[in-house]
Amino acid sequence: MAISTEHGQLTGHGLDGFYLAGRRLLSRCRLRIAGREPLAVQARMLTADSARFTGTLRVSPVPGPHPGPDPDVLVERTRHADGRESITLRSAAARPLKLPVEVALATDLATLGAIASGTSGPELAAAVHDSGLRWSSTTGAASVTADPPPSDALASAGLLRWELVLPPGASTTLELRIRLDGKGPIRPVGRARAATSPLAPARATGDDPRPGPLLRTSVDDLQALLLRDPDHPSDVYLAAGAPWRCGPAPAEALAAARMTLPLGTRLAVGTLRSLARTQLAGPARQSGMIPGPLRDAGVHLPPACTGTEATLLFPVLLAEARRWGIPEQDTEELLPAAQRCLTWLRTTVGQGTFLPDPSPGGLLRCETQAHAHRAATLGADLLDSYGRPGGGELREWAHRLRTEFRERFWIDDMGSGRPAVAATARTAGPIPDGSPVPHPRSVPHPRPVPRPRSVPRPWPAPHPRPGPHLSAAFAHLLDTGLLGGGEQAPGLLDKVRTQQVARLLGSPVMDSGWGLRGLGTKDVGYNPFGHRSGAVRVHETAVAVAGLAAAGHEKEATALLRGVLSAAESFDHRLPEMYAGEQRTEGSAPLPHPAACRPAATAGAAVVLLLTTLAGIRPDAPAGTVRLRPLRGAPLGEIVLTDLRVAGAPFSLRVSRLGLAMVEAAADGLQLGV
Repeated sequence: MAISTEHGQLTGHGLDGFYLAGRRLLSRCRLRIAGREPLAVQARMLTADSARFTGTLRVSPVPGPHPGPDPDVLVERTRHADGRESITLRSAAARPLKLPVEVALATDLATLGAIASGTSGPELAAAVHDSGLRWSSTTGAASVTADPPPSDALASAGLLRWELVLPPGASTTLELRIRLDGKGPIRPVGRARAATSPLAPARATGDDPRPGPLLRTSVDDLQALLLRDPDHPSDVYLAAGAPWRCGPAPAEALAAARMTLPLGTRLAVGTLRSLARTQLAGPARQSGMIPGPLRDAGVHLPPACTGTEATLLFPVLLAEARRWGIPEQDTEELLPAAQRCLTWLRTTVGQGTFLPDPSPGGLLRCETQAHAHRAATLGADLLDSYGRPGGGELREWAHRLRTEFRERFWIDDMGSGRPAVAATARTAGPIPDGSPVPHPRSVPHPRPVPRPRSVPRPWPAPHPRPGPHLSAAFAHLLDTGLLGGGEQAPGLLDKVRTQQVARLLGSPVMDSGWGLRGLGTKDVGYNPFGHRSGAVRVHETAVAVAGLAAAGHEKEATALLRGVLSAAESFDHRLPEMYAGEQRTEGSAPLPHPAACRPAATAGAAVVLLLTTLAGIRPDAPAGTVRLRPLRGAPLGEIVLTDLRVAGAPFSLRVSRLGLAMVEAAADGLQLGV
């Protein structure tokens, strides 16, 4: 990847540079023409792996035949993530220009982790090498070569120099290539994958101009985030995001693959195969679990176990991929791994009702119960379809979970009640008065060392115990999944409680106007930039929109959908994983989060889920049917979605301004269900 600010100069400060496999190969690349830097006038992304920076310069003396402020040199820098940069100079002068050009280069060969923590080392000394410069350290080497070769190269200053002559109206181009260890250029990942991408090139057109570029950019970003399993190159999955999370994150890879099922099932197959190889084995209690790191859960709760979430998402993704048309041989190959996930679920729950997170006896989270219930319901349907045992036990447990969740995870208040965000495993019920569980860091040290009164304690004071709070985690209670025939699976909430959750999610306390906040604005600990305590996370907003639409609450779903589309315009149709949850006002724009990944796998995949929710596509490839349940209000007017995939074949549809859907292309034999 390549990172720079909008002026296009790589200054060596912050994250600037070209990267490969988490190491910075070049940190400084500053262009000067006639002793001055070009004046930046525009910077824009061309594709997910390339950007263009345009600048101007006046080099003719002012006392000339045409005095005035007009620039006479146009400078275009096109930068590619594969380690190439082209610098094009165009003359608009009336006479030939003699232009001394110099490029200052440097690097520290630091790792991304060292750069992020501020511990990267000093710049390395350069040496002249092969029409350019080379740097080496104990961890590796990198070089930059230039075409045409420079007229002078100063290793001590890290400079490459050219003396160019531009006739009137002429142009010339310099190209720089960054190499690793002198073994050749960085592999052009994006272009190599374009022809064999597991994602269909879906497109959106219609009355509203925003979905088109948003979907196109999101698919492009997802293709740029594809990784290959090093031991099994045919299996691909998604990196979590750039620049901070360039590796795979199991829970997010599964969630993104699930949201991109309308683009085909190949990504789901590759993700499932790769994660099945990481499953824990043996007779231990964690056998069958897919390991994953802890995730910070905000100010109110201790970190959550993403391994629990990934283990519960595995059978759900396989079951729904089967409905979208995954080949039977792939389903049968992955079914044993899904069975091990479901066995882990039943073993962890034991004779109880609720699933603890992250370990037996741990905290009970409402979203974990939602994930577990969906896994049990869809997993039972999957096992029954292939004549495997265990489906009846899973259904029985899911039924018991629904019954007890509605009684013991619901807090009555003056506003018709709300779900409890979490409960203690000791009581297996809501925390008294709805207060959150104290964070582990807020508990005083069990054996404090005596200190003078003037010296503060070495541990933080306990957090205050705020009252009931609202959380974006409620959106997962509405995500129930699909069963055979395109039927919506039963959820943890009944109709009345679902209506109340919809009201809460659609209230101004949770809906920022740009999307769903992670925490209500009236709750203690709310921070518009808190990534789990107030910021808008695109993934959770998309889950809320799809769940609300499936439950028939189109007003709330439409408001959140329009908010995300408006936010996308401010981000040039490339949504970050999150942004600040400040309230939308007239003339305002969403505030970017300084630590957000952009692009991010879940944000790009969430766009696919948001737009296909407009059509309400509910396929059942094994039965040869597909049902459409579009939003009746047609919030974006007419919309046409083309080049989707259902049953392995192209699928296109049109939703009219009246909210009526019509299939325009589908697989042979695929019937439109009622």
